[in-house]
Amino acid sequence: MEKDKIRILVIDGQGGGLGKSIVEQIAQIKQSKKMNELKDFEITAAGTNSVAASSMLKAGADIAASGENAVVYNSKKSDIITGAVGICFAYSMHGEISPNIANAVCESDAVKILIPISKCNINIMGVTDKPMAQYISEAVEKIREFLKV
Repeated sequence: MEKDKIRILVIDGQGGGLGKSIVEQIAQIKQSKKMNELKDFEITAAGTNSVAASSMLKAGADIAASGENAVVYNSKKSDIITGAVGICFAYSMHGEISPNIANAVCESDAVKILIPISKCNINIMGVTDKPMAQYISEAVEKIREFLKV
């Protein structure tokens, strides 16, 4: 992988629906005519399970891997990490986030762009209740800002 590329890591679990939606929108950026105004980037999908990884790969990720080690390994190499806020909390997402995954995400030097989901029993004050699609669009827009030359 070239050093010029920005590495975006999308982490999801269960069925990978959130990650799939994020990957689809990021992949659209690559296909847009404005790509020459942005830094080159690669989308890595890391699923806590193979179903989530496969879903994100089909959505347009460049690379996909599954399991705890895949998340830990790719967290170290990424410039941007995105997913549900639960990826930072051990045992969230119905236990799919191990302490090692949460630790790897939190210790990574990557910029974290997290989507608040109260299903993880994590409530962040000051966050307004919005449709999931709006949170995803806002997260992707923030990623686009980081990709500007």
